[in-house]
Parts: sequence; structure tokens; C-alpha cells
Amino acid sequence: MFISSQFMLLFSRQGKLRLQKWYVPLSDKERKKISRDLVQTILARKPKMCSFLEWRDLKIVYKRYASLYFCCAVEDQDNELITLEIIHRYVELLDKYFGSVCELDIIFNFEKAYFILDEFLLGGEAQETSKKNVLKAIEQADLLQEVCSD
Repeated sequence: MFISSQFMLLFSRQGKLRLQKWYVPLSDKERKKISRDLVQTILARKPKMCSFLEWRDLKIVYKRYASLYFCCAVEDQDNELITLEIIHRYVELLDKYFGSVCELDIIFNFEKAYFILDEFLLGGEAQETSKKNVLKAIEQADLLQEVCSD
């Protein structure tokens, strides 16, 4: 999967940003403006509308899972279906790790959600496509953390 994501946002139906990962250098002011604009744009869309939209010079791909929206921005020439698959794969990884992930899992374990994302995407590109390998790396990191804290 060769998609170069610019950023990924996770936000609630109320518009609260729960996770943000930026793969391009932007000022805090610009990040906040982008986040605010995109959250408002996506929340204003009807549920039956397409999950892809052109925004500025990027393609925005988003999907709602329960109470969370997962939003990814990619280059205009990137494949939106592969991007949707990347979002879905991340949700599957979160589900496997947390056992049916919910918004509270992300809120109270945001560092683990970031870690899982970093194991899966590196610099905005899918690093490892095997769920089993990603989960194994996370399991090993958890074990290491347990050993170090004892």
C-alpha cells in the first residue's frame, strides 16, 4: 500500500479532536485551522454522502466508526480506496488491541493509540500491512514496559 498520508485525525460526533498525527511540517496555528475546518466540513455532511472529498489541493478520506470519525488527508493522485483500507486496518488494530475499541479507549489510552498508529504508519506510509505483525510488536512493547516497571 503506497499512500503518503499528510495527516490523520480522529474526532467525535461532537467535534472533539481525540487524536491527530501530522506527517507534514505545519505551524500550530495552521494545524488548528485545518482541524477546525475539516471537522466542521465532515460533520456537516449527510451520512449517505461519499466518504471522499477534495479539499484545498488534497483528497480527504474519512469514515465513521461508532462515535468516532477517522479522517486522512492524502495527495490528489493517491488512491482513496486504499486510504479507506488504511483507515479500516487501523480501526481493526485498535479493535484487536482494546477488544471493540470505543471513544473512551482512545481518550484514556491515547498514548497506546498513537503507538499502534506509529507501528502501522511511518511517515504517513503503511509500514506493516500484517495485522498479526503489528499486534506482535505492540505485545512485545507491552511486555517490555511491564518488565521495566517491575
